[in-house]
Amino acid sequence: METRERKNVFSKYTLYELIVMAVMAAIGVAIKPIVVPLAHIICGPLMIPSGALAGGLYMMWLIVGYGLTRKPGTAVIISLIQALLVLFTGIIGSHGIMSLMTYLAPGVAVELVMLITGHRCCCAGCCAIGGIAANMAGTACVNVVFFQAPGIYLVLMLSIAALSGMIGGIVGWQLLKAFNKSGISERFKMGKGEWKEE
Repeated sequence: METRERKNVFSKYTLYELIVMAVMAAIGVAIKPIVVPLAHIICGPLMIPSGALAGGLYMMWLIVGYGLTRKPGTAVIISLIQALLVLFTGIIGSHGIMSLMTYLAPGVAVELVMLITGHRCCCAGCCAIGGIAANMAGTACVNVVFFQAPGIYLVLMLSIAALSGMIGGIVGWQLLKAFNKSGISERFKMGKGEWKEE
């Protein structure tokens, strides 16, 4: 009798790719205690969440991780790892059990952008749009859970989040290009398409 191989959600990823996702998640969480207090200097007087401004700097690791694996689901896995890390360690950026929503939303946003555009964090444009979507989704979720900011404040928050996310996405793309030139990313290239220089 043939033994049927059990498959799970992680079976399409290699061990190396899963390690890369874990590393991207850890870096994203680790830089929060550094960048959030700095962003608070600007955002505090405006009563805007620091994450709206600083978010691009840690959302970009979703972009880098996705760009390295080129596999759908990568951004969600990275954001899930981040949610579990902050939930169980209680470090800065934890929103308690609501961390599952506020951290997963950016990952889902990146996945939707890549699904709709048919891209895989393969060019500056899709990385920038992915960064914008991720940071806006995260900021919107934090607003729903904690701030409930009205009208103009919400628009201001989302505008700052979009700008920060775009910058983070572009920086993420530059990192991916650097990895590509160094040969680090060669093993992650999928059959569909080469890197697009812009």
